[in-house]
Amino acid sequence: MSILKGKPALLVLADGTAYRGWSFGATGTTVGEVVFNTGMTGYQEVLTDPSYAGQIVTFTYPELGNTGVNPEDEESQRPQVRGVVARNITHRPSNWRSTQSLSEYLIQHKIIGIYGIDTRALTRQLRSVGAMNGGISTEILNPDEFTRQIQATPSMAGLNLVKEVTTRTIYEWSTPTAPNWEFRPENGEEKASLTVVAIDFGVKRNILRRLASYGCRVIVVPANTPPEEILKYNPDGIFLSNGPGDPSAVLEGIETTKALLEAQKPTFGICMGHQILGLSLGAQTFKLKFGHRGLNQPAGLEQQQVEITSQNHGFAVSPDSLGADVEITHLNLNDRTVAGLQHKSLPFFSVQYHPEASPGPHDADYLFEKFVNLMRDNRK
Repeated sequence: MSILKGKPALLVLADGTAYRGWSFGATGTTVGEVVFNTGMTGYQEVLTDPSYAGQIVTFTYPELGNTGVNPEDEESQRPQVRGVVARNITHRPSNWRSTQSLSEYLIQHKIIGIYGIDTRALTRQLRSVGAMNGGISTEILNPDEFTRQIQATPSMAGLNLVKEVTTRTIYEWSTPTAPNWEFRPENGEEKASLTVVAIDFGVKRNILRRLASYGCRVIVVPANTPPEEILKYNPDGIFLSNGPGDPSAVLEGIETTKALLEAQKPTFGICMGHQILGLSLGAQTFKLKFGHRGLNQPAGLEQQQVEITSQNHGFAVSPDSLGADVEITHLNLNDRTVAGLQHKSLPFFSVQYHPEASPGPHDADYLFEKFVNLMRDNRK
């Protein structure tokens, strides 16, 4: 896109660092936690992932919008981010699946973007100082004035954003992964025919599709659903979904999970669900300096198979706070934070990444099969 067509825009961080660029998408002012994602593909899945609620996402890949957007690739009903930061963008996508340009899509959903800034410098700043609040504006072009507004905004630590993204009603999900995108070879086994209750902390559609692809009947419930209501479905397993914000602030979810664990039903947590499971088992969480957001995060243990995983989170479970009955199954091999855990004697496990590969690699899809096998064994 030519800079001559762009409206001046300003990006400011809470520490006063300012970047001038041009607007794409909607115009106005937005404030959120500024983070960066290192993925080279999948920007539409990132923008619509509820785990990014409350955040302004910086894409380190320098070209954004080349493949446009389409309804099939949305992970929720709308974009969940507060803003988008890019080096270069295009208004003329080139992809046979595209139905709309990225800029048109952001205008439609009133999401503000800025492009034309040095995203490498911004990423280095966030890595050095840490993820922090910031804002994008086409209205406030005075950095000092905008900084004061940003500094008055609450930080991500302590924020319960789950209540903003969870479903308001209970519904059943039955759509599996489309045949064109199914990557798991058919093994001839019968479908699982198992009932899973998924607690929606900000679930992605493709996670639900993977559960359905393994033959599960999936019932999605709001995050504040009482445990007795969940158990009325007599589920074979409990799924704890991904989601945004500080996990330690999701008090209802933690208390509900604690109560459900007493039923000793197979339980599988992803990302926020992983953190909620850890907190329910007595562990603690802490905020990472700049988080893990990208498609090529290595996870595993030494002398064992390493998975390349898709990750998106700003908090982690403290390993020192885990009880003797819980073991670490995966570490993030970049910084050795906890990336997976399981109970030593009960059917509870979780991972700090997205095994449904949307976007990302397929290395961890076996975890859905592990969950199904636990439910089958528990039923017997």
